[in-house]
This record gives sequence, structure tokens and C-alpha cells, in this order.
Amino acid sequence: MSSRSASAGHCFYSPSCTATIAFGIAYRRQPFPSTGKSKFHSKCLSIGFCCHRTFSYFTVSPTASTMVDSTNKGKRKVSPLPKLNGRLLCLGIEGSANKFGCGVIAHSPAPSAEPEAGEGSSSTSAHARHKNPATIVTVLSNVRHTYITPPGEGFLPSDTARHHREWAIKVISEAVRKAGIRISDLDCIAYTKGPGMGTPLQVGSLVARTLSLLHGIPLIGVNHCVGHIEMGRQITSSHNPVVLYVSGGNTQVIAYSQQRYRIFGETLDIAIGNCLDRFARIIRLRNDPSPGYNIELEARKGRRFIPLPFGTKGMDVTLAGLLTAIEQLTKDKRYRSWDSRASRAQGRGSALPPGEALVVEEDQDNHIANGQEVATEEDVITPQDLCFSLQETTFAMLVEITERAMAHVGAKDVLIVGGVGSNMRLQEMMGIMASERNGRVFATDESFCIDNGIMIAQAGLLAFRMGQTTPIEKATITQRFRTDQVHVSWRA
Repeated sequence: MSSRSASAGHCFYSPSCTATIAFGIAYRRQPFPSTGKSKFHSKCLSIGFCCHRTFSYFTVSPTASTMVDSTNKGKRKVSPLPKLNGRLLCLGIEGSANKFGCGVIAHSPAPSAEPEAGEGSSSTSAHARHKNPATIVTVLSNVRHTYITPPGEGFLPSDTARHHREWAIKVISEAVRKAGIRISDLDCIAYTKGPGMGTPLQVGSLVARTLSLLHGIPLIGVNHCVGHIEMGRQITSSHNPVVLYVSGGNTQVIAYSQQRYRIFGETLDIAIGNCLDRFARIIRLRNDPSPGYNIELEARKGRRFIPLPFGTKGMDVTLAGLLTAIEQLTKDKRYRSWDSRASRAQGRGSALPPGEALVVEEDQDNHIANGQEVATEEDVITPQDLCFSLQETTFAMLVEITERAMAHVGAKDVLIVGGVGSNMRLQEMMGIMASERNGRVFATDESFCIDNGIMIAQAGLLAFRMGQTTPIEKATITQRFRTDQVHVSWRA
């Protein structure tokens, strides 16, 4: 289950898997069949089940060819993108949060022997290379550097902007070097206009404007979310899926209609990634490589499911109350922090005054030590249990609202994008739901899921091919740049 790639049409997980996995709070009104191997106590149909079921699961590595399923049939509209007469190059700059990324992408005309049509299949080359019948898309470089803070700390906008200023030239130079080009070879430069953190966004905008003015290269401001979607669509060759966009600053369920990415549901307070990051700070998890990834690892060690508030509001979710509830559990007398568990493992136990013995009494339900009630081993709540419970509950909420959107628009496929989208448990849960609807889940690995410059380059080059550019005087940032504000002129 540690592998991050799969063959098209085959189950991502081994058919022989016998592990019992708690689904947390079920997003359906009837339970899944239980393996009976373990119990999970919940008022909202917390079920155990085994992942034997086969579903089409798609993920790619940076150099692997995109996987295509032959069952994806149906008429596709012809892309309005004009025919290419030669290769186009775009450099993308991303700096909306704690990662500064830069990537170079190329769009080249397909060989004349291939028929021209709409959005389609893919191929591979020495670089990460993907194409539709009219265009070959090649990822020439994809470089980024992450600002990492100590455990228990988040990243402030001012500190993050300082990191971006320090690393901008190094990252861009490395991206250009790996791509084997010169800045003057570029046809356009794309940068993240928003949404994101103000001062980090300003660094990316300033660098992009400077390069544009120095070299006389057109500039394109890109919506961060649209960048995620377009890169996800290109890498996975998904045609018209419902999109679940989950990251540190955004949680949205999206479907395409009439040259707009329409938002069908979203968070009403904090984003899923923000919820995970803040909980990681509460329990003092490391921020390297990311808090969410470390929560995913710890959740695999969890032994019990703790019921948490299930905040779905129609097509939307609310996560702030859930975060408050799980923070209160860290103050519960049954909770054992990392430090207390390490002390017990070393045989030190709880600190007692010199010469005083630990007196333990038992009644029917509780243990009492020195006159105070303490938790039994069966009642102990560990950080791993809380990581597990948090993932199961929040991901079940996301699966529920995504399925509602799929039912509304009549879609069978789901594309997961954003940093949290690289979580394997989320992909598994979404895959189970999609398989029950005879659909598929599309996802990429962390090189494309997590914020990167290449996704900005891809969306920027698509806009550039349609004649959309951003004048220097308007090359600013917009912290609250909504996904549905973007005119997606390159799609039919």
C-alpha cells in the first residue's frame, strides 16, 4: 500500500489486502459490510471495512506516461485552442503560500499524421510529456523550495515573503537550467495572481514583472486554483470530471460549465489543509516535509476512532468546530501526549513527590491513583488516534459533498487536486465512492498535487494561446481571487 502508482484499470490496493480500515463517520445512511475484525464506536455509523473492492484508480509519477481508460467514451467538443505553428514556451512562478516554485512547460504541434480533435490522450518522453491529438505538452522543469518552520509553529506572511525573496533567483535559475533554455527563448511568463497570502504573492508578482520588463516578454496572471485544475486534467487526461480542490487555503467542489469552473460546494470557515496544519501544531508534529503528510503517517498507527462533529451543510462543509472539538480532546485526562508516552516507555511514569508511592485502587469501571481517577490502557487516547479520527471524519465529509455534486451534474469521474489531494487515504475513500457509481478517481503525485510553478505555466500558456495577456500596470495580486471569476476561454 506504499506504492504511489498504478496500472490503468487495476485496483490501486492489493486484492489480497486484509487490513480492516475504519471509515469513520459513514457518508451513507446504510453501513458497509464489516469484516468484524475490529470495533469502532460512533453514533453516526462508524464502520470497519476491508479494501478488497476493485476500482479504476489513476495516479502518475513525474516521468510516467499518463494512463488512459478505454471506457471513457462519449462525444467531446472540439477545443477552441488555435493550431500551433511551432513550439511555445512558458515559465510559471508560484508563491502563494510557503512554497516558491518555478517551472517551464512547452506546447508543440503534434505530427501532421495525427488527426486534430479536442482534448484527448497522452504520451511520454525524456521529460514528463503529455499531449492531445493537436498538442504535445512537455514539462521541461519543475523546481520548488519550501519554507519550513519548527514544530508547533505556522508560517507568517512576512517570514514567508522573506523566504521567497531569498530563494527566487536560485529557483528560477535552476528551472531555466534544467529546461535547457534561456529566458529570452520564452514566449510568455505566468505568475500566481491569487488567491493566497498577500506578501508572498507580491514577491512572485514583482519577480514576474521584472523579468517581463527586462526581456520584453508578455505576462499572464493566473488563478491558483485554475492552475491546479488544468495541470491535473493534463497529467491524468481526465475529460470533464467533478473536481475536488483541497489545499491549505481552499476547499471547493467544482464542475465545468460554459467556460467557467463553477463552485458547487466549499468550506464555510477554514480550509481542510488549514485544519490539518493547525491540528499538527496543537500536537506539535513536525512541519517537514509537511504537517498534512505527517498526520497521514501517524493516522496509519491509530487504533481507535473518536467521534467528532460532522459538519456538512448541504453542499458545503464547516471545519472550525471540528478543530475545536479535537483540540479539547488533547486536554482530556485520557489523552497521552508524545512526551508522556515517551516518559512511560522509559519507565519514568508520572512525576511524584520524593518518597511518595503510587497507590492504585480499582472499582468497576475506573482506576484511581492517589485518589484521582485515571484512564485505563483501553481508554487512553493517543495522538495517532486523533490523527486517524480527524482524517476519517473530514475526508468522509469531502466524499459526501463530492458525491452530491457528481449526482447533480451527472458525472462519474472525480479529479482531486491541491496539496491535500496527495493524501492516499483521501484518494482511497473517494475511489470507493466513485467505484459504486461506476466511475473513477484521477489524481497525481505530490510533484504536481502540491503547489508548483509548472501548473501556473500550463494555465498561463493556455490563456496566452487564446490571446489573453496581463498588462504590466494590471499585473497585481488579488488575495481573494475566486475560481469562478476566471473566463476559461480555452475550453469549449
